Amino acid sequence: MIRNCRFTVLILLAVLTVTSPRSVFAANETAGQRKLDRALLTAVQTKSAKPQPVIIRAKAGQLGAVRNWLKAQGAVVESEHPALNALSTKLSSDQLSQLADLVETDTLSLNAPVTGFAAPSKTTTPTPPALTVLRSTLGLTSASPTGKGIGIAIIDTGVEPSADLQGRFTAFYDFVNNGGKFTSAYDDNGHGTHLAGLIAGSGALGSAYTGVAPDARIIGLKVLNAQGAGKTSDVINAISFAIANKALLGIDVINLSLGHPIYEAAATDPLVQAVEAASRAGIIVVTAAGNVGVSPVTGLPGYAGITSPGNSPSAITAGAFDHKGTAGRGDDRLSPYSSAGPTWYDGLVKPDIVAPGHRLGSDVSHATLYNSYPTLRLDTNHMVLSGTSMAAAVTSGAVAVVLEASRAANDSARPALTANAVKALLQFTALRMHDDLGADYDALRQGAGALNVGGAVDLAKAIDTSVPVGGWWLASGVNTFTTIDGQSLAWSQNIVWGTNIVWGTTVFANQPAWAQNIVWGTNIVWGTMAMEGDNIVWGTMAKEGDNIVWGTNIVWGTGLIGFTNGMNIVWGTVGPDQLSTAWGTLSAANIVWGTNLVWGATVLQ
Repeated sequence: MIRNCRFTVLILLAVLTVTSPRSVFAANETAGQRKLDRALLTAVQTKSAKPQPVIIRAKAGQLGAVRNWLKAQGAVVESEHPALNALSTKLSSDQLSQLADLVETDTLSLNAPVTGFAAPSKTTTPTPPALTVLRSTLGLTSASPTGKGIGIAIIDTGVEPSADLQGRFTAFYDFVNNGGKFTSAYDDNGHGTHLAGLIAGSGALGSAYTGVAPDARIIGLKVLNAQGAGKTSDVINAISFAIANKALLGIDVINLSLGHPIYEAAATDPLVQAVEAASRAGIIVVTAAGNVGVSPVTGLPGYAGITSPGNSPSAITAGAFDHKGTAGRGDDRLSPYSSAGPTWYDGLVKPDIVAPGHRLGSDVSHATLYNSYPTLRLDTNHMVLSGTSMAAAVTSGAVAVVLEASRAANDSARPALTANAVKALLQFTALRMHDDLGADYDALRQGAGALNVGGAVDLAKAIDTSVPVGGWWLASGVNTFTTIDGQSLAWSQNIVWGTNIVWGTTVFANQPAWAQNIVWGTNIVWGTMAMEGDNIVWGTMAKEGDNIVWGTNIVWGTGLIGFTNGMNIVWGTVGPDQLSTAWGTLSAANIVWGTNLVWGATVLQ
């Protein structure tokens, strides 16, 4: 039992500093071009003839001036985003260059295509996953909370109503075909319905396929089409809608099992900023890490594959592991495709957590996925999918269960757990994972560890949320282990705070870091600092944000290496044709993977 001890920050490994991506530019770039993200800058510099979909953020009070400029150019405003002081349109490369030079313009970002992160395979017939053990493998029992009273907005391809969600499907809004209006629910792809089953399926369509939070409510916000694709501006609009209607619809959690490559720092990424706004509004946002953890050609692993909005500091970013169809945790392994950190430009440690995501059976609509992958059907209402999309859904269900546990332990007059506090609970109670040789996966692959919902529920029940900031809010003792499948498993007892690994009893007190207006990863002093070993390097000490702490045993290539600003990094086997590969166009097709690292034109062995 742990009830009290001093705070300890154990810094295990620190490496090179991070430079802001907007502070390093080629000599021939203008000041205006520095407002462009990497994708739009490339379009301007290459004088692309193709109109570019763009999200324009104006400076305070200047959105009208930008709108007038667009009108004079004959450009059509496709969507407005008041919460971001932004709007969406399409512009030529010359217009982009002119707009960037206007003093009224703040930043220009690609209105990037977004997709879901499921990885179906046509080549193999799946072994039906033992989803009857999903809640068990997460440390939950028949007496554990079920997410009752918690509302989860699934921003995805839609949700097909079924008996599995009977009485708990609150509302449906279509941002693809109906401008975000209330409409009859549907899912012409199947991805969103699969997520809904994993989150909140009651098992009415088959008891083997019960969700993590079978009593949670679902709100469907459709932003992806029948092919599982959409655009960033629609996702932003859906997030803004969820914020505005949080109280009306009872939205506690947003699930974002979708994303796009990272083209700029989190501070200027419109999708990330929409997520941060939701977090500030008291909504807990769960995002998928992305499915670019290995080369699709060679199968070699790679780092820095986190996608946007998985790089949102305050989101709970979920990677995927394979539960092997068993309740026990000893055979669990990370799914190779699950994206690893660090995040581009900011160098944050992501994912925050890993959850079951591989070969999960769940509900599906009779649409694109069901029709395209007949070998993945389990019966007429269920199919198996893999990906960090599924892991994010499982994590959203976990958040619902933890929130219910906290509400049951605290009366309605007490504050609710914030997004930061919930993330801290999930990380602190996580279970460290290891590979086939018994070596721990590094923090850039597993974050704080594997989801342990039973432990997080126990901790949530023990916390008195009414305790003032700075006070010890653990009202009763907790065991820092969870019994799963007869085995007692120790909690990780660490928190990955941006670029720092925080150890000790941090979550047992109501820290300033748990405040709703704190961006996860910003400068928080964590009690007494204990630095062990001879490997502590604090860079220039210019500010805490410059100091990168990756955790334990992070091996880049064949040695320890740091991170830079997102300009000219190549991962993989070194060859003369790889030295010019640009950092700014991340995709599964153009990342170079393997065992070495090219930094500019220098090979680091």
